[in-house]
Amino acid sequence: MKKAISLVLLMLMLLSVCCGCGGKTQTTAEPTAQTPTTVTLNEVTHSVFYAPQYAAMSLGFFHDEGINIELTNGGGADKVMTAVVSGQSDVGLAGPEACIYVYNQGKEDYPIVFAQLTKRDGSFLVGRKDMAFSWADLKGSTVIGGRAGGVPEMTLEYVLRQNGLVPGQDVTVDTTVQFNMMAGAFTGGNGDYVTLFEPTATQVEQASEGYILTSIGQESGEIPYTSYFASQSYIKENPDVIQHFTNAVAKGQAWVQSHSAAEVAETIAGQFPDTSVAVLTSVVQRYQDIDAWNATPVMKKESLERLETVMETAGVLTHSQWVDFGKLVDNSYAEKAN
Repeated sequence: MKKAISLVLLMLMLLSVCCGCGGKTQTTAEPTAQTPTTVTLNEVTHSVFYAPQYAAMSLGFFHDEGINIELTNGGGADKVMTAVVSGQSDVGLAGPEACIYVYNQGKEDYPIVFAQLTKRDGSFLVGRKDMAFSWADLKGSTVIGGRAGGVPEMTLEYVLRQNGLVPGQDVTVDTTVQFNMMAGAFTGGNGDYVTLFEPTATQVEQASEGYILTSIGQESGEIPYTSYFASQSYIKENPDVIQHFTNAVAKGQAWVQSHSAAEVAETIAGQFPDTSVAVLTSVVQRYQDIDAWNATPVMKKESLERLETVMETAGVLTHSQWVDFGKLVDNSYAEKAN
């Protein structure tokens, strides 16, 4: 009898162990510096424009929050969004217009913005002559502007209209060149002007193959140019990861705001091994001068509405397709960031 009871108890113990091992939780444990969580981050391009992010990486802010960043260059917002939607990347860094497009496609698990990094267009207009600049000079010319429907191209068209130039009528905007091929196309002889991010714009100028004429972002006003987004399912399953990620971004933003261009350049230099610290300092100063970076990761409703105005003006969005701010943006993580 005792042997039978012992056998039953043993079977029950084994059953409880098997049941405990069989279930798989979907939620990642809260990350710590001792047990970091890897986040695959897909950025739209690799640019000094994202200095707060690189500062957070170099200064260990992500590490302190228990986040290990696996960085990938998507080479365009559409490619970044594809990676996020397909699950190849956890978080995307690109223009929120990509989220608007997916939302309007009716996708159920559409990505949501949870933090904003930059607040202006980070590109600069580069021409072939070093001269005093006037927007009127562009009349009758061709500008390599990037992919049609992308924020860089739409912001360029918005600025052209603001300065009395009608795209397709007064100015030809070439949208056939891929984002990461624009500099090569220009230096290869295509177009009269091109919009480039840093440090590429400065590198083209140093090679005497073009000259920086003006900032597109200074002309366009504040828009949520670059933001972090993830699928709703990823955010729901990993809220602690999103919070710690946002905390690190906020620390990077605060650090960049309180340090000189030279200090920022020294800190992010490892991200740009082919660019001298002197050039990086000049580039960072240029971005600081136009107030390119958000002070915090919080996105403002009026900024998103300006972006949607830019999209509507470009003809890629109707007013009825504007997305309710609360459906596209979750500021709760940014508001709690510390």
